[in-house]
Amino acid sequence: MNDEIKEYVVNLIEKNQLVISGKGDDELWDCAMPLTDFCSPWDSKKQSEITFKALWDRENLFFSFTVLDSSIHIEKLDDSIDSINNSDRVELFFRPDISLNPYYCLEIDSAARIMDFIAYPNKDFDFNWSWPKNDIVVKSSVNENSFTVEGSISIQSLKDFNLIKNNKIEVGVFRAKYFKGQNGCFEPTWITWVNPNTETPNFHIASSFGTFVLKE
Repeated sequence: MNDEIKEYVVNLIEKNQLVISGKGDDELWDCAMPLTDFCSPWDSKKQSEITFKALWDRENLFFSFTVLDSSIHIEKLDDSIDSINNSDRVELFFRPDISLNPYYCLEIDSAARIMDFIAYPNKDFDFNWSWPKNDIVVKSSVNENSFTVEGSISIQSLKDFNLIKNNKIEVGVFRAKYFKGQNGCFEPTWITWVNPNTETPNFHIASSFGTFVLKE
């Protein structure tokens, strides 16, 4: 387990002001604290820069990932779970408590395809579950040297899943980056905000989560 739980402060903005374009270009993002201290504890390669930001307006939690990457890997665009699972993506996991029974996973690729599922301890995944469609918006954009994934999640849905307690949310923030190996196959490198201190890559463990503090 981590000796100290990482915290990220989510600043408050006025309601219905931030526009989700997929580019992360709304001026209100200047009000957010940039989170950049990501690591890949299981891989010695230098990883490309990731900047994560979050804001909230009492109705929605807004998030933005900007990933420096000039070689984005994406599987065929057929919207299948396997395709998204084998593509470069960013991930947000939410848990009500340390038991991880259950927790909620959002994995989003550079084409804004969402692999959402509910999970239980020991990597017991239910892909028939999905985040309520009216409670989540995700858009993305890609340019020569980076991609951005931007979205919003309703505060009501977070409350419905018992994810907000005393203005705090327990969250895992991750990225999967695929590189072509010597055998020609693409293999993932796993990147995380919180080092779970595991021998092999594992985000589906209590020690991989930090805390978002919703600032009033």
